[in-house]
Amino acid sequence: MESNCIFCKIVKKEIPTHVLYENAKYLCFLDINPVTRGHALVIPKRHSHDILECTPEDRDGLLEVVMKVAPAILKGVNAVSFNIGINTGKPAGQSVFHTHMHIIPRTEKDQLPNWSSNPAHAKELHRIREKILPFL
Repeated sequence: MESNCIFCKIVKKEIPTHVLYENAKYLCFLDINPVTRGHALVIPKRHSHDILECTPEDRDGLLEVVMKVAPAILKGVNAVSFNIGINTGKPAGQSVFHTHMHIIPRTEKDQLPNWSSNPAHAKELHRIREKILPFL
């Protein structure tokens, strides 16, 4: 546990939250700054800075909790679908540096943007691939 981490404080029950699910290793609670109604966070109780520093066990368990909780969230807020997301690093939008996954319920009327794309040409895709492959 990190003494200055808000999520570690939530795990230790030092900060109240609206828990949806908890077991020995994970906690799922409603986000206090929700993107949509029912937006929840799933965290491993063991502290890690982000998903890249998370243990494989903790990483795999996050998705198990999502699969358990997401259907209940959808029913509870009358949503039809959801996004899951992991922000890794400040430029990606990570604001709490404790590994966490977002469950964001979606409805037809929520007015949130959907993923947009910028088509890439085959030559550009090839160049990018060649830059990535040496690191795998």
